[in-house]
Amino acid sequence: QVELVESGGGSVQAGGSLRLSCVASGYIPWAYCMGWVRQAPGKEREGVAAIDNTGITKYADSVKGRFTISQDKAKNTLYLQMNSLKPEDTAMYYCATEPWTTCTGVTSAYTYWGQGTQVTVSS
Repeated sequence: QVELVESGGGSVQAGGSLRLSCVASGYIPWAYCMGWVRQAPGKEREGVAAIDNTGITKYADSVKGRFTISQDKAKNTLYLQMNSLKPEDTAMYYCATEPWTTCTGVTSAYTYWGQGTQVTVSS
């Protein structure tokens, strides 16, 4: 069982930045894929970025060059640095993980999920 707790969401103007954090606890295997998934009202979940235990990263085309996913293994913490935010980035952002696998792409198919943190970008 893995527990994930996100923080760092908020309201910013377009062009601004936010950094999301996700602290993981419980059983964390040496192999995993962790990622950020967002969901806007009335829209399907969208994988935003993913990183595996080797540090290989994947990004959705919509955020490439603006968002950076990273991890601090010593702190069991996942980050998402979001720069040049746009109104279309407004969504609930979830941290999620799938144990014993690598990240084959940017996905929303994970077993364990956090409760989410809201990001609102105004124009």
